[in-house]
Amino acid sequence: MTARNPAGREDRSFIAEVPRPTVVVVDDDPMVRETLKDLLSSVGLRVVAFGSARELLSELQPERTHCLVLDIRLPDRNGLELQEELLRANIALPVIFISGHADVRIAVRAMKAGAVDFLAKPFGEQEVLDAVQAAIRRDQSRREVEAIVTELQRHFHSLTAREQEMMAYVVSGRRNKEIAASMGVTEITVKAHRIQVMKKMGVRSVAALIGIAQLLGHEHAQPTALIGKQMSTPL
Repeated sequence: MTARNPAGREDRSFIAEVPRPTVVVVDDDPMVRETLKDLLSSVGLRVVAFGSARELLSELQPERTHCLVLDIRLPDRNGLELQEELLRANIALPVIFISGHADVRIAVRAMKAGAVDFLAKPFGEQEVLDAVQAAIRRDQSRREVEAIVTELQRHFHSLTAREQEMMAYVVSGRRNKEIAASMGVTEITVKAHRIQVMKKMGVRSVAALIGIAQLLGHEHAQPTALIGKQMSTPL
């Protein structure tokens, strides 16, 4: 897909391999689009602008986008509806809503839906820049967490079926004697499996293993402190 600027010319920079964060602006007012593009570009951000929800949905590249600036009232779709559609498609990009109408009810709904900010037109330049930078930081944090979870999932899938069963028992708070009885093995075997699980998962404590299980969505993992605070605690 190739993005187009408001004048209809191809914007090949959108697909270029560059490290700058990309902000996508969606507003049916060409003047607003150009103003935001100039402002955000002036601080080193890459900006792609669209005039409708349809254009956005046909051209959006989520993996290359770090923030969406959406007008609440688009010609073909309500901005909130567009945000909901993106979420249903598992596209969890941070959104900043802009609107020419100061509607408290809509603003509250937008924030409850997870919007980073809601800016009423006319908005100040610094107000926009602050909101966009906050959105980019949120997106970067999300991507970092996703990368960590992906790596942990890789470690988890390296466990044998028996080791995964062992991990489930350990993170649920079961003691070695209880685990041995449930699995029909000796406590020595349980200890050996536990050591192997810890080694493959790259942790040194049960608390850290529980923290990983919680990140991976294991519903029976016992509550524990943050992983980083527990990593050095021996088994």
